[in-house]
Amino acid sequence: MKIGRPPVGNPGRTVVLRAGAPYGVRVRLGVHDLMNGTFATPRTFFYRRTLDDDAVEDSLRRTLAHYPLLTGRLVRDPDGGLAVACDDAGAVLSVAHSDRAMPDYGPDRPARHDLRRYIHPVNAFRVVGHDTPLLSVKVTHMRGGGSVLGVSINHAVVDGTGYLDFLQHWSRTHAGEETRAAPYDRALLGRLADGVRPAPDDPQYTVVTGRQKAGFLWKVNAGARKMRTLTVRFTAGEVLALRETARAGQDADRPPASSGDALGAHLWRVLGALRDREPGAEERLGIVVGLRTALKGSLPDGYWGNAVSNTTAVLPARELREEPLAHTVAAARAALDRVTPDRIRQEAAFLEAQRSAGRSGRVFSRMALDAFEGTVALNNSSRIPVYAVEFGAGRPFWFEFPANPIPWTVLITPTPDDDHSRDVHLSIPRDAADALQTPAWAGRLRHTSAR
Repeated sequence: MKIGRPPVGNPGRTVVLRAGAPYGVRVRLGVHDLMNGTFATPRTFFYRRTLDDDAVEDSLRRTLAHYPLLTGRLVRDPDGGLAVACDDAGAVLSVAHSDRAMPDYGPDRPARHDLRRYIHPVNAFRVVGHDTPLLSVKVTHMRGGGSVLGVSINHAVVDGTGYLDFLQHWSRTHAGEETRAAPYDRALLGRLADGVRPAPDDPQYTVVTGRQKAGFLWKVNAGARKMRTLTVRFTAGEVLALRETARAGQDADRPPASSGDALGAHLWRVLGALRDREPGAEERLGIVVGLRTALKGSLPDGYWGNAVSNTTAVLPARELREEPLAHTVAAARAALDRVTPDRIRQEAAFLEAQRSAGRSGRVFSRMALDAFEGTVALNNSSRIPVYAVEFGAGRPFWFEFPANPIPWTVLITPTPDDDHSRDVHLSIPRDAADALQTPAWAGRLRHTSAR
């Protein structure tokens, strides 16, 4: 149902999109969904050519027929958990016209300070139990040509992989290709905990007190003003050089280091050296890890939900700074190798026990809680094809997301070239960001000083 096209002369409009009929289904979200809170996660895509917003609206409406959660609403379960009432209340699409020409966004000119212009606003504090859409889309047409597509999805219903699966599904629908519904049954993950006795503690998650939770959130918010996000583009040559450096130092019986292994380990080493903690200090690399690969025997292809956890590599500060890159890669790979189906079942059982006890809202990842101490958090999303999202106006020339307020976080994304080059987004304290822009540290970061 359209909510009032404005009168002639006002080019903006807002539309509520429904899939066609209420589904009458209530989907109880899984314990990994509950780890993300109920905030929306915006993504923006920038196109040189102008999108046809009527065609975008039509293809989105048809796509939503396969995603009943996105036209539903979040509701609270009696045990404090969450569910989506798939009542087809609708998603929101808005169209706006800007009096600005399209800026030349890129790694040297991020759009981060402009993102509010391109995202349809949603009240983040009135989501559960309110008529708040879980998907909002905004198309902004720029003066002189070009469009920005801003998409915001509530993180409680899907992770980054599922987010892009939805966008690609929409893109294929727009192009007239055949598509199929995404499997979203949360019981597929929930059954992992069946028959597993929950441990009293977990290596990756912990239960905090209400005071500890408030203290952590205060610390994040208070420190946000002192944070900066740098975007550094590593060329394909630089990434492959790191890979060769890592492989040259490896034992012959180890699988060859990938470019992702090498780049992640290199970034951990540089940030560890930048912090310059005492030699015996414990340095940790928290690695965001998708669970779909480890659970490929339990989850169907294209599972649509949150299937993400984390694992932690540990090295003494001296080893991180002084040992060869291959040594750091080995520590990170050992942490990833611990993400097995058995480990995931144990984690699921722990999280299920916390939900049953009504404590889900106080479960935090240790990786996040330790952000102000010795942990660097790494999310390597370089295989998520963000630049393949097309809607008849060619590929986007730039993609962006909001800055992360938690310090010492690293996000790796692909570049428009879809080769081995990578954009590295570093959210770090201001003084560390200033240091990384000096010639000595910039050379060390780009690996040029090590060649």
